[in-house]
This record gives sequence, C-alpha cells and structure tokens, in this order.
Amino acid sequence: MRFFLLSLSQALIAAFLFSNCAPDSSVKIVKADSSRYANYGTANVNTSAPSSGLMAAANAKPRDRHNMPVYTFGERNRIVRTTAYTCSESDHLKYGSSNAIGTQLKYNDRVRSAAADWSFYPLGTVFKIKGLPYLYVVDDYGSALTGAGTIDIYQPSRDMMDTWGRRNVEISVVQWGSLERSAAILSKRTSYDHCRQMYANIQRLRGGSTATASR
Repeated sequence: MRFFLLSLSQALIAAFLFSNCAPDSSVKIVKADSSRYANYGTANVNTSAPSSGLMAAANAKPRDRHNMPVYTFGERNRIVRTTAYTCSESDHLKYGSSNAIGTQLKYNDRVRSAAADWSFYPLGTVFKIKGLPYLYVVDDYGSALTGAGTIDIYQPSRDMMDTWGRRNVEISVVQWGSLERSAAILSKRTSYDHCRQMYANIQRLRGGSTATASR
C-alpha cells in the first residue's frame, strides 16, 4: 500500500473512514483498495474441519473465557477460535495500516498478518490454517484478545472481514515467536491495560516453554 501525507485537517476527516488496530503507532491513514486483492479474496477462505482426533483431545484441555481449549507451548497442532479485523473498523480510528511493531500489515498470496494475545502466541509466531495455503504471522495484538487464545485474522476490506466472520479452525504452528521480544515491546506500553496484562503473563511464563498463559 502507498502512504499519503495528509494535513492535520485531512487526517482528522480521513480518520473517520480508515483505521488500524495497531496501538502506539504514528497516525497513518490508508485506504484499503480491495481490487488489489481480487486474486486472493473471498473464494480462498474455505477452511477445513478440524481432525476428529484433535477434537477429541481438546475435550480434556483447560478452557479460556470463550470455552476454547488452552494448549501448552509444546503443542503445535490445535483448535483455535478465530475472528477477523480490518482497517476500517470504528474502534481502530487514528491508526494507519501498521501493525503493533510499526511495520505494514501483511496480506498477499503467501503471508498474512494476524493479531493475538502475545502471552498465548508471542510476536513472530508463524502458523498455517488447515485448508488454506497461506502462512500467517502474529505481528499485531488487540485489547479484545487479551486473556484468550483467539486469533484475529487481518483482512484488507470489511466485506472480506465479514466473510471470514468467526470460526473455529485447526492450526499448525510452524515457528514460535519470541517471548523476550514480546516482553521488551510490551514493557514500554504498560500504561495500556491489555499490554500490562500480556506483559505480566509473559513475565510469569518466561523460562517455562511448556507453560500456558493464564485465563
């Protein structure tokens, strides 16, 4: 996406139209051109049902506040509640299309951005969703995700966000992100309740790779 330099008055007007969920970023107002994503739009969100074995194993797991199973960091295959977000939601006003680390949110035919509680899925965690060919990388977070294993999938338009909706999917973690890097970033943002909660959880978890985040 291209970034446009806006005057203060233009930015205030545009902020009512476009947004991002990345806190603490500079104000960058970007309009998502959904025509750019015609080749990887709504036709490519047909996820596969989780395996019966994974479903059965999930029954014995502790639960988060959405009644979804909570896994240890040693378990790469898991059933996860997913939602979707986009840059034009009202609660994402004043932010641009940057993620929580200030880089561009990703959406292409190979790699796509996702948001999560970083004490469940640390910054840089890469995963695949069963039935889809893409890699997803956790490079964002959101206050509504704190304390749960829900993953928010970035979509570049409201229509594509609505098409995704809310669905439980099977994911496979390809690579775990860094608790240390997550903590370093969050430690500077503890004036925000959700950042403080994630940071406290990570402090508790560091040094125990098989621990789970508190629910």
